[in-house]
Amino acid sequence: MRLLWIALLPILLSTCSGCKDQSNLVPNVPVNISININQPDFFNLTVVSGWVYVTGGSRGIIVYRKSMDEFVAIERHSSYQPADQCAVVVNADGIILQDPCSASQWLIMDGSLVNGPASAPLRTYQTTFTNPMLYIYN
Repeated sequence: MRLLWIALLPILLSTCSGCKDQSNLVPNVPVNISININQPDFFNLTVVSGWVYVTGGSRGIIVYRKSMDEFVAIERHSSYQPADQCAVVVNADGIILQDPCSASQWLIMDGSLVNGPASAPLRTYQTTFTNPMLYIYN
């Protein structure tokens, strides 16, 4: 009997090695948003380094104008303990995004992690800009 357990143990361990805890993932929801940056709600996007909150994604999206032709769209759902459903906010400096639940921080330029306890960047979405229309999608 002991030999049977020894023989089966590697099989059991390899079966579970590919298992992931799905509760620790930010939900992947469809995103297909069109924005006319000349509309009053999106006026901040008419200048480089401007940003706005947009409805969409899992907990909302932060749109940041990186250059005259490049925008970044970042999911607000924190990558730290996603089951808590905390939405990141833009700090007063306009450069750092912060999770009010964990104090984790990311850069607004690309969603990369600056300070934990989070260990993953924020999800980003594809963008296409044909002045004055900005398209955000996945």
